[in-house]
Amino acid sequence: MQTIQASTEARKRPDTQRVLALARETLAIEAQAVLEAKDRLGEAFAAAVGMVLDVEGRVVVMGMGKSGHMGRKIAATLASTGTPAMFVHPAEASHGDLGMVTRHDLVLAISNSGEAQEILALLPALKRQGTPLIAMTGVADCSMVRHADLWLDAGVSKEACPLNLAPTASTTVQVAIGDALAVALLDARGFRAEDFARSHPGGALGRKLLTHVSDVMRTGEAIPCVGPDADFSALMRAMSRKGLGAAAIVDANQQVLGIFTDGDLRRLIEQGRDLRQCHAADVMQRAPHTIAPQALAVEAAELMERRRITSVLVVDSTNRLCGVLNSNDLMRAKVI
Repeated sequence: MQTIQASTEARKRPDTQRVLALARETLAIEAQAVLEAKDRLGEAFAAAVGMVLDVEGRVVVMGMGKSGHMGRKIAATLASTGTPAMFVHPAEASHGDLGMVTRHDLVLAISNSGEAQEILALLPALKRQGTPLIAMTGVADCSMVRHADLWLDAGVSKEACPLNLAPTASTTVQVAIGDALAVALLDARGFRAEDFARSHPGGALGRKLLTHVSDVMRTGEAIPCVGPDADFSALMRAMSRKGLGAAAIVDANQQVLGIFTDGDLRRLIEQGRDLRQCHAADVMQRAPHTIAPQALAVEAAELMERRRITSVLVVDSTNRLCGVLNSNDLMRAKVI
């Protein structure tokens, strides 16, 4: 029993130097493979980008095994960067899922050997309906390339696996070329950060790039505001009732004249000023920081941080008060 336990403990403690050496060699081999793939990029890659841009439908990515896993990632990246795409499993395609692919689509087939039988079985049907095919393989002399409209070279000199068997460097190159395609297409389509956000409405980026000031600002009765002739007591009541720590001072046409904040109150008290005789116009900050309702909420957050303020008035193009925004409002909306 002791011998077995000792043997188990020994297996649990691999040689640290050997582990690090293998890990570093793996990364070096894969990095070199990507650099070699970069140097081989040429007219075929540019033509592939053009083919995808000309497609009326979607890019249908296919691959078996590890190439299939890379294909799923490539399809997801394309879809999130403005190129409609989906992954279809070749084996399932042979049993009905090929109906998802139309002549308006383009198939991106991925296989290191270029001899994946599940993909080759689909080629006659794809050819009959006129679906263009881009083959991403590790070798040029293979069945998939012979039937493809275009070949993307994803070859590697060796795998990172010490046995040179497990797909490692080859799958890294596949996904890297897929990323290169997505980035080139993104640029060609004029894809913007706002477009990316629309594909990610549930994430933090989506909230930052899709949420506008008008979506989160307080309006109507929730806005603390008084006229310039309001006495100090009325000014303080407006601030207290709305709980924003600030009040806007506006004229009869709702044009913004200034703002008064908790910070202004503290400074006046420190100065020993007699506030009982003051009116709003006497104590307000003139020309306060404002923002437009159509601005992004994240811009309001940046303004507050830059100016070290907690509230900002929202005005239209004529300087008319539309709303007010507080840092707490932005936190509730998860913009900050």
